Amino acid sequence: MPSLPLRSSATLPVALAIALFASSTIATAQPGPPTPEGRPIEILFLGHNSEHHNSSAFYPLLAGPLAKRGIHLTYVEDPEEALNDETLRWYDGVLLYANHDSITTSQESALLSFVENGGAFIPVHSASYCFRNSDAFVALVGGQFLSHGTGTFSAETVKPQHPIVAGLETFETWDETYVHTHVGRDIDVLMERVDETGREPYTWTRTQGEGRIFYTAFGHDERTWGNPGFHALVERGIVWAVADDVKEQWEAFEVPAPEYVEAPLPNYEKRDPNLRMQRPLSAEESQRLIHVPPMFRLELFASEPMIINPITMAFDERGRLWVVETTDYPNLVRDDAEGDDRIKILEDTDGDGRADKVTVFADGLNIPTSLTFSNGGVIVAQAPHFLFLMDTNGDDVADVREVLMTGWSTSDTHAGPSQLQYGFDNHIWGSVGYAGFDGSVGGVPHQFYQGFFRFTPDARSMEFLTRTSNNTWGLGFSEDNDVFGSTANNAPSWFMAIPNRQFEGVRGLQSPLGSKGIATFYAMHPLTQNVR
Repeated sequence: MPSLPLRSSATLPVALAIALFASSTIATAQPGPPTPEGRPIEILFLGHNSEHHNSSAFYPLLAGPLAKRGIHLTYVEDPEEALNDETLRWYDGVLLYANHDSITTSQESALLSFVENGGAFIPVHSASYCFRNSDAFVALVGGQFLSHGTGTFSAETVKPQHPIVAGLETFETWDETYVHTHVGRDIDVLMERVDETGREPYTWTRTQGEGRIFYTAFGHDERTWGNPGFHALVERGIVWAVADDVKEQWEAFEVPAPEYVEAPLPNYEKRDPNLRMQRPLSAEESQRLIHVPPMFRLELFASEPMIINPITMAFDERGRLWVVETTDYPNLVRDDAEGDDRIKILEDTDGDGRADKVTVFADGLNIPTSLTFSNGGVIVAQAPHFLFLMDTNGDDVADVREVLMTGWSTSDTHAGPSQLQYGFDNHIWGSVGYAGFDGSVGGVPHQFYQGFFRFTPDARSMEFLTRTSNNTWGLGFSEDNDVFGSTANNAPSWFMAIPNRQFEGVRGLQSPLGSKGIATFYAMHPLTQNVR
């Protein structure tokens, strides 16, 4: 199975739930079987790794509005990863927006076969200058880019009866004024760009085999990709291009509509004074808004009232899910007084994939932020302490509660320790934000802030591994033990290559750092204005 990235397309605040990704058992060549509730349209978006025609930045500008209409875009940049039979069989269509110079014979064959057997193809803007080594691809698109100027303009609808443009409002945008060559005689032109030089086909359709192709020359940068008129045009093009049975299933797919509470949100940023809070959706409604690649399916495992405010979770060797719940977070630091937080064990006892048994393993906790399994029990991060909890009599309730170490600051509960994980090296790894640690472990004093650390399961020794940029929450390992993490501000992806111990005692090094942020972009494109 190709390793396509997961992208969230949830468009509305969702109800509290725990869901599992599972490999799909569907064996057909379609993204999913027909159901009475229908299903979304699944489109594979093939972009490229370039800031010119910046597909990774523009993709969210289109994916958000289309998600609200039940059209899911899954983004990938490598033609080898996308244009093969194994990948394409999961999708209803391919949207291409990139500047890939050439296509291999096998990729060309896979794309042509996909379209001729009923798949939709949606080349946008620069797609008409892709794969120039393939005459078959140029014919598939229906034309090829030749030259352009720039300007602010609209296109004139010339086939107002066509379902793509019927009733579509004309929109104006700044864009490149494409001129095409090798224009096919079999294209059905829907829109033309008109200027003093004449009329240029700008949006058209064609068919090939059982498949349909929709092309538009609009789309140079965010001024068009953020234009609601462009969103509507591409949406209609996709719906027209997909197979009829897919369209029928999509028409039966209901996207939940938001409901709002009249009481206004706290307006900390002094923005729109009329902002209202949206009511939470049910778990089932939320599930319909979450987007995963179509070779996966999303299954609900547990939701309210079985769980509340889960902050972290982990599966044990028996397939049970341990969930840390916190209602005290973030404001109620109780200074060693008993808290209202707890750890639950959720279990599916009848094999239907849903949790039906809940056991409270430990309660009376106060802002626990992580747990990991070790030495027959669990190690729990609960600043200012790390705790070891264990059940010794088999009733799944902790009867051992020990403090392993103390020194984690509670000055800012958002920036405390988290992401405890049992590492390949038989150490417990974790991350901490700028609240940091100031204490002794195994008789050795340590003081550090914002970074990755590790300690032995018996807490006899600790090592600070690397510092990061600010409030660190993420930590994970690759299959070959590369170490990655993330921070809450401006560093969503962080890589640790060299731990601090390799620099210690090396003369001449000034503030060495063996890790760095590796994110390729930082822009946030919220799908709703109700976001802080």
